[in-house]
Amino acid sequence: MNPRAIAHVMGTLLLVTAGALVPPIICSLLYGGEGDLTALLLSAIMAAAAGYPLWFFFRGSHELDIKDAFAIAAFGWGLISAVSALPFMIHGSIPSFTDAFFEMMSGYTTTGATILTDIEAVPHGLLFWRSETHLLGGMGFLTLTIIFLPHGMGGLRIFRAESSPGQTITKERFLARNRDAITVLWIIYLGLNAAQVGLMCAGGMSLFDSLCHAFGTVSTSGYSPYNASIGHYDNAYFDWIIILFMFLGGVTFMLFYHAARREWRVLRSNTEFKWYVGFVSVFCGATVLILWLQGTYGFWNSLRHGTFQVMSLLTTTGFTTQNYELWPQAAQMFLFSVCFVGACAGSTTSGIKVIHYVIIWKFMVGAIKRIFLQPLAVVSVRINSRPIDQSIIDLAVCYFIVNIFLVLGGGCFMVLVDDMDYLTAMSSVIAALMNIGPGFGAVGPSENYAFISDIGKWFLAWNMLVGRLEMFSALVIFFPSFWRK
Repeated sequence: MNPRAIAHVMGTLLLVTAGALVPPIICSLLYGGEGDLTALLLSAIMAAAAGYPLWFFFRGSHELDIKDAFAIAAFGWGLISAVSALPFMIHGSIPSFTDAFFEMMSGYTTTGATILTDIEAVPHGLLFWRSETHLLGGMGFLTLTIIFLPHGMGGLRIFRAESSPGQTITKERFLARNRDAITVLWIIYLGLNAAQVGLMCAGGMSLFDSLCHAFGTVSTSGYSPYNASIGHYDNAYFDWIIILFMFLGGVTFMLFYHAARREWRVLRSNTEFKWYVGFVSVFCGATVLILWLQGTYGFWNSLRHGTFQVMSLLTTTGFTTQNYELWPQAAQMFLFSVCFVGACAGSTTSGIKVIHYVIIWKFMVGAIKRIFLQPLAVVSVRINSRPIDQSIIDLAVCYFIVNIFLVLGGGCFMVLVDDMDYLTAMSSVIAALMNIGPGFGAVGPSENYAFISDIGKWFLAWNMLVGRLEMFSALVIFFPSFWRK
């Protein structure tokens, strides 16, 4: 390992965090008199004071190996979450370090789970900072940091350590240099945010609210400056705009680049995108029909609320417009199921991801054919019209199984440490691990995570990180053999 290079990257992370506090400081100045300016300024100064020496004195150390990259990915997120918690602790809106860390880890990992019981009592500057963590975490905080690192420092290794296993399947690179690709992805990402802000403002939403909700939508995260989330507005126009951008946030960002270049063949041949549209259509259609046929709403409101909530949970966004726990049990079952899906690899979403389901389904169908129907047949699994390696199939199956084990084991742990009912325990782990936010039971859409013990909050925060780093990067550091290699 190269501790000097790791220190340089950590210093860069702290400097980027300090710079990211500037917009909330400006927001606090604009609203004035809410008491959060000092907390934001002090936090920015402390982050810069801690980061600059690390960046300056170790700036000549540019060699990172894969172990360094995994260490940075795992511990870097914890570092920025801890530093980002300072404004809330200094101000006093979240005095507990555990609670403030939980809130920031939830923000950066795009989970959207909150311990705040009255969000609207928090000053605007801190609310903006809370939502900005979604903007930074949506594309991955470390990918933003890579742009500022020296060339040749191992940015590709850091990117892979922070990326989804599904992104390794097609092995496509749309630009020769990794830094250029990340820059283009950030331009697309910020462009989508700007487009949503414009559309929300055009509908009458304030600029502050539009920015906060855009940050939480395109990043598929879910923080809102209101206790009732998007339901605060009860506005169909806002709901449909957010549905659109939640869907776009769940699309592989590489496809936006190809679409901008009019390379429609890539879009038409993308297996995961077609399955993603299929998942959305089936779950939205079923939920809408249940709500309508059982008289929960009229047809148009069933279409609006059913589609919104399915898109929100499927893309792991976590916004709500209605208390879906009051819906028919059949509708709740479909919503519970989509929590295990996630959208596309290479998007801002978390969860198991569509591509892994595609691979497992095709592998299962092929295995049944070989075993029972055509013993001599050679059946390959094809993605984007190309066969994939057996190692990729093994990775997808392993990824799915580990997710299920973590949900079951985590549910048992939460029941033991917090003495909660099994539905709340399981749902809290699913909501944290899949980076969804709201769940069912005592962590449902009208509740929060404030009642959970400190041990439970730290455990759930760790699950958020595991889910955001797509599992293996966060788990491999616990294997002694990895460090001995």
